[in-house]
Amino acid sequence: MACTCVVGLQWGDEAKGKIVDLLTAQHDVVVRYNGGANAGHTVVKNGRTYKLSLIPTGILAAHMQAVIGNGLVVNPVRFLEEVNDLRAAGIKIDGDNLLLSDHAHVIFPYHMEEEKLGDEGSAAAIGTTGRGIGPCYQDKVSRTNGIRVSELLHPAHLRERLKSIVPRKNTIFRALMPSAQQFNADALCDEYLGYAERLKPHIQDTTLFLHRALKNRKNILFEAAQGSLLDVDHGTYPFVTSSSSSTTGIWSGSGVPARNLQRIVGVIKAYTTRVGRGPFPTELNDGPDGIGERIRKTGREYGTVTGRPRRCGWFDAVAVRHSARLGGADELAVMLLDVLSVVDELKICTAYELNGHRLDEFPGDAFLLEQCRPVYETIPGWKTDIENARKPGDLPVPARRYLDRLSELLGLPVTIVSVGPDREQTVMMK
Repeated sequence: MACTCVVGLQWGDEAKGKIVDLLTAQHDVVVRYNGGANAGHTVVKNGRTYKLSLIPTGILAAHMQAVIGNGLVVNPVRFLEEVNDLRAAGIKIDGDNLLLSDHAHVIFPYHMEEEKLGDEGSAAAIGTTGRGIGPCYQDKVSRTNGIRVSELLHPAHLRERLKSIVPRKNTIFRALMPSAQQFNADALCDEYLGYAERLKPHIQDTTLFLHRALKNRKNILFEAAQGSLLDVDHGTYPFVTSSSSSTTGIWSGSGVPARNLQRIVGVIKAYTTRVGRGPFPTELNDGPDGIGERIRKTGREYGTVTGRPRRCGWFDAVAVRHSARLGGADELAVMLLDVLSVVDELKICTAYELNGHRLDEFPGDAFLLEQCRPVYETIPGWKTDIENARKPGDLPVPARRYLDRLSELLGLPVTIVSVGPDREQTVMMK
């Protein structure tokens, strides 16, 4: 039995989906344990591009059973859309290979309205995806307003819950903005009971399923959403997601004890990106003709879910060293190395300067990180197309030196290098 986790060590969008796809051959079950449809996963397989946000990317392997764990918040509309898209692409989806936790929480339309009202005109807006993720997690923690997937299967109970929750929501919305959308509890109940019939074949106690899989010595692959620096507890709070996006979320988000993990693959881009607001010490604000824009265009750095342009910058070894230590990473997968082929020389942030003092460790608060200035070292680029590299010797010497320096700074071996979006464009370093 082997349990593996693929986790992003930056601010998300590290191309984790490709690594999950590469590792499916060694596993039987794939599990998403955090987030919701705010995550974007892109996989290029057999020349076809698949874009998923809720369903684990491991579903693309015919032998895999995919699990949406209890730690997620689920929009039934988006779940069913993804199922339909996958079926249209020829991927088999049924109640045997796609399981939905009965304890995952449900996103309703009023969660999207709540998020919109919270961000509208607010100077403190953090730049969410607008998918209702945060408000649904708030309701989960409040206990009185949270609704689990299992409750969709009990019509009378669901109607009673919504008749209690919806009037409270409407009152709050009107107080925030008189023109805010109002909701009808009966109409919502009827709508979601319709979804429940289609969800029913997939719903089960996934924690029990996973423990039985462990007992039967199945190999389980955990697929994190977002990145570790967006973790609600350990990231750049408050500019974070609403769930535990590092490996710390596995136990609570799936019910599988973390001691079962044997391998943790930390996924990093060869540079750094971030979407939305929040501190970003190595960001390249160098205009339309600068290196930051060149990286964005070459790497197609636009959000899978929102389409928003990503902020781009140099690799931040201080931040990644923090998240790798937090997540217990055993090895590194370096993604999008080919993008840096357009740059003459590279910079790596090896420390920060804060109020005139050198800082070698990641500060625990976003307002302090905002004041940090990067301390860089410069490394020659390679200015050579590396998309056809398939083994370490195919990489130019400056590219190998760059990888070696990242490994040295982070104290972890680089085992996988991606030089393009297709699964074949991969260099296994050992």
